[in-house]
Amino acid sequence: MPTSPSSSAQDARERVARRLRDLRADAGLTGTELAERCGWTHPKTSRLENARTPPTPDDIRRWCHACDADDQAEDVIAESRDAESAYMEWRRQVRTGLKRLQDNAADLFRNTQLFRIYSPTLVPGLLQTEGYARGILAGVAELYDAPDDVDQAAAARMERSKIVHEPGHRFVMVIEEAVLYHQLGDADAMAAQLGYLLTAGALPSVSLGIIPKTTTQRIIWPQELFHVYDDQLVSVELMSARVRVTQPSEVALYLTAFERLRSMAVYGADARALVLRAIEALH
Repeated sequence: MPTSPSSSAQDARERVARRLRDLRADAGLTGTELAERCGWTHPKTSRLENARTPPTPDDIRRWCHACDADDQAEDVIAESRDAESAYMEWRRQVRTGLKRLQDNAADLFRNTQLFRIYSPTLVPGLLQTEGYARGILAGVAELYDAPDDVDQAAAARMERSKIVHEPGHRFVMVIEEAVLYHQLGDADAMAAQLGYLLTAGALPSVSLGIIPKTTTQRIIWPQELFHVYDDQLVSVELMSARVRVTQPSEVALYLTAFERLRSMAVYGADARALVLRAIEALH
């Protein structure tokens, strides 16, 4: 298996190895005893425990069974899968252009029934207008020195966003009020974007909540931008990479955080009032 260019991926592999090692220790087994129960050699146990070899799902199931910890197998498998494929550097993803990055998400979007999105900085992609999206994507292309296909990428994002009008999907989105004041693109593009939020927020399939900047005694601080697809996958957007989280215990943590963020937001007329105030501030 190819080695990840990211040290974060190796750190994640080492966490999986440490978890396996702890399971063996908690079971009171030596490396040799565990190897015998699993039906492999002691050197393999050592390689797995020291993160020199990534475990297969079958390796993990055997390991957990040998430690009388079958109930932890699926969680460890998900954590191991995250370690091998979760950390995707933006520079690697955009080197073939930004349009391809938009197209790559099409299947995931079609197969998701419930979208939960939290954004502290940007209007969520599914609610972006073309001018606003172009402003964001131009900055992305410059930052990561990506091929200049901004117009095509923005058009692809608009095509992907049509899903908010299709049956069978629900969208629960929470943004910080500051999003309304981060101007991306020119003033006309920003005004059009804010105007569209008034329309999109009223769609039957969309719940748009805005956390006012005047909120006192927040029950949770602003988080990084993240998307939850059904209850199976969390995509977290960092400066350097997108991190995919599938480990059930971590997905549950993001769901808990999302509900706390959602509880602080305002909706309906109160949310529209915040958007209208931001539109007035443009003039």
